[in-house]
Amino acid sequence: MSAIVIFDIDGVIRDVGSSYRRALADTVAEFTNGVYRPTAIEIDRLKGEGIWNNDWEASQELIYRYFEGQGQTRSELNLDYERIVAYFQTKYRGTDPVKWNGYICDEPILASLAYFASLTAATIPWGFFSGATQGSAGYILERRLGLTAPVLVAMEDAPGKPDPQGLFMAVAKLGLQHGNIDSLPIIYVGDTVADMQTIINARKVQAERDFMAIGVLPPHILTEVSQVDGYRESLVQAGARVVINNVQELTPGLIGSL
Repeated sequence: MSAIVIFDIDGVIRDVGSSYRRALADTVAEFTNGVYRPTAIEIDRLKGEGIWNNDWEASQELIYRYFEGQGQTRSELNLDYERIVAYFQTKYRGTDPVKWNGYICDEPILASLAYFASLTAATIPWGFFSGATQGSAGYILERRLGLTAPVLVAMEDAPGKPDPQGLFMAVAKLGLQHGNIDSLPIIYVGDTVADMQTIINARKVQAERDFMAIGVLPPHILTEVSQVDGYRESLVQAGARVVINNVQELTPGLIGSL
């Protein structure tokens, strides 16, 4: 075994440009009475702050900032967070709680079963740590991608990134499957500043362990040529060892060389 690899999901395993981000923009528009709908660049700018990995909280923050720009204070607004979450979910999961019919149903998948099989064949332990809910992450990994009970730490299981606790939990679960892997380097693959900072924070907690962050350019950035260099640089500045265009570029050979 050369390393342990833990993957983020949104923007890495699935394209959320027309799902999570669309639901985020819909939610902000709804709670600003249709006056303000954030652009993809504005959402990236917010996430570039490194603390808005949770899209429900990001929606609320953009709503607050809009009204602050209109001269209102947060205490005056007293936004109902649960209403924001509920509305977001009607867009993302849909209106049917059993047979989901929202934006999640059409998310493009960015990796294949064969890719994960190649990691397994190379005796590389792998799993997932994501800010997505268990339901959303499981839907993509098992129903859409076809994985069978992969190691997964999701929103309900651990504090949000850049807190590294969820990363440690995923590694611990892999240890139960693979035996003693305490000496292996840990690679975390993500597409946001918060993902990269998770590795920086992990080093502070487990200084004796070798950690590495790998950045992935999300699809919505790859379609905007003018944004690619700036986004890549933001991931590097946040701690990425390398930045790739697609998760499947992180081959067993590249993992070994790193």
